[in-house]
Amino acid sequence: MSATALAPTDLGSDARIPLRGHLRHTGALVRRNLLWIRQDPESMFDAILFPVVFTLLFVYVFGGSIGQSLGGGQDAYVQYVVPGLMAMMGMNMAQGVGTGFNQDFNTGVMDRFRSLPIGRGSVLFAKIAVELMRMLFATGVLMVVGVLVGFDITNWAGLLASVGLSAVFGSALMWVFLTLGVVMKNAQSVQAMGFLVLMPLQFGSSIFAPTQSMPGWLQNFTDYNPLSSLADAARGLMVGGPAAHDVWVTLAWSAAITAVMAPVAIHKFRTKA
Repeated sequence: MSATALAPTDLGSDARIPLRGHLRHTGALVRRNLLWIRQDPESMFDAILFPVVFTLLFVYVFGGSIGQSLGGGQDAYVQYVVPGLMAMMGMNMAQGVGTGFNQDFNTGVMDRFRSLPIGRGSVLFAKIAVELMRMLFATGVLMVVGVLVGFDITNWAGLLASVGLSAVFGSALMWVFLTLGVVMKNAQSVQAMGFLVLMPLQFGSSIFAPTQSMPGWLQNFTDYNPLSSLADAARGLMVGGPAAHDVWVTLAWSAAITAVMAPVAIHKFRTKA
């Protein structure tokens, strides 16, 4: 029997499964995804190489010039950019969950899941849980490299709060890319769409450089860019400075994105032919 034929009876299956069942299904799928990573360790290369390459690239290529504008040279830029890269981590890991989700559809894995008596939302929550683990691993690599190039960790509580804030925002973005993973035809399309979305948000923000020297129209964009709020919040928590406003703005963005995109992603997954 095809997945399409099963779809009408599956639409209400989540409502018939108790919370304990959803948790059990999610845990089993998390274990399945972790075992897959164990069998395919190359899938962790992005989580390892991304923080290494970007930290070394921006510190040693742009650190001197931008650091001078910050009034302290390369050392000052390290303190500026490492919290920004932490803010960037969740967004890049979120893109990976969309491409992986799309590949599961194209290889028939999702048809098998949807033919089983499991909660449809459990499949998506398991994907997000595993991707958050990968994001935390990448953040750990980032902090090790950051310390090696001169980043000073003076506020461990602020560091942990920054990691948690990045995880909250990253999990919200994952709902966007899960939706793209369902509606796009192939993984290349998901990557291309992700690139078009990510690049303006990343470079039109305060992640890599202060925004004061940007043109006025671009500064207006960065003021409303959630990545700027996340980067400034992480900077304030980890290095020192005002952070409360940016923390609340980031949490508001995360709640809004999740509230809009989570139902869309689950609906698209349930009804995909």
